[in-house]
Amino acid sequence: MNPLLAKLQPYPFEKLRALIAGNTPPANLKPINLQIGEPKHPTPALVKDALAKALDGLAAYPLTAGTPELRQAIAGWLTRRYGIPTPNAETEVLPVNGSREALFAFAQTVLDPTRSARVVCPNPFYQIYEGAALLAGATPIYGQPDSWEGVQLVYACSPANPTGKVMKLDEWRALFELSDRHGFAIASDECYSEIYCGEAPLGGLQAARKLGRSYQRLVSFSSLSKRSNAPGMRSGFAAGDAELIKKFLLYRTYHGSAMSLSVQAASVAAWNDEKHVEDNRRLYRDKYAAVLPMVKAPLQTQMPDGGFYLWMRTPIDDADFARRLHGQYNVLVLPGSFLARTTKAGNPGANYVRIALVPPLSECVEAMERIVRFASTL
Repeated sequence: MNPLLAKLQPYPFEKLRALIAGNTPPANLKPINLQIGEPKHPTPALVKDALAKALDGLAAYPLTAGTPELRQAIAGWLTRRYGIPTPNAETEVLPVNGSREALFAFAQTVLDPTRSARVVCPNPFYQIYEGAALLAGATPIYGQPDSWEGVQLVYACSPANPTGKVMKLDEWRALFELSDRHGFAIASDECYSEIYCGEAPLGGLQAARKLGRSYQRLVSFSSLSKRSNAPGMRSGFAAGDAELIKKFLLYRTYHGSAMSLSVQAASVAAWNDEKHVEDNRRLYRDKYAAVLPMVKAPLQTQMPDGGFYLWMRTPIDDADFARRLHGQYNVLVLPGSFLARTTKAGNPGANYVRIALVPPLSECVEAMERIVRFASTL
């Protein structure tokens, strides 16, 4: 067995299942699940229609590099969305089977474990970053490191999971300068980029262009899961530094990561249409407008810059809050400490819970009513 597997920590949802194992929620209250960021809005008809029309593609082996049509659709979307020169669809764009798989595999491509590799992750963070580092034989670093020596990869996440924070241009500038100085690659996780209520979030490639830079050592990752409510398609892309994309393609060719031609055709339809994305944003905007005014002391939260989570401060221990909320009111939320690691500065997720506003509006409102009622008893 690979001994590195022993270094993996239980996934947050496994921890939550163990936490609530002894609960018996009230039978008269319908269960409401706000723990997992799985989009629940309908997949657009244009995507399903394109998928159905392309089912003959199941009879062929797809190329790992994807079809020219899909790479061009992605390159065109990047230009329209971020106002950047159209990336080279042949060398700077690579379709992937969802951002989760690609973010993991990218670490296996760029890390050299013979040089005591270190990987910097946000804290709190998406646990795939940690797992990717550990299984590549590297050491994960949580938050700002004391020293950048040995850092080979930095995971950026904007809008951030779980806080919804968006990186500003000055933050990108500082990160690029560190990359220039120390030579590490940057993996920019932007899977929540199309869910926002105010200004469209700045992307990594966009930030590089605004600063007059090339995409050297930078690869951005995005997906149709949140943008187009198609998590089951496992369709996304990596785009940026042509040399890193070339190496990533080589790794993925051996890894067997090729997207079905049928899914590629549906993905082309999704990337070429923006109307369904605007409709999707409106649904989330309506949820925020409904639930945010309901939050009152002792709870604290605010509108995120992007994404569909509320990062809510709790008056008691976050795990205890989540356990008791489920046991007494049949609402599932994720303890913030499960999404972070304890450092010498403490656990930045402590006394927070992540609330995924993915169910229908009425369920989100009912869930917040229960959360507020529960909090009023504390």
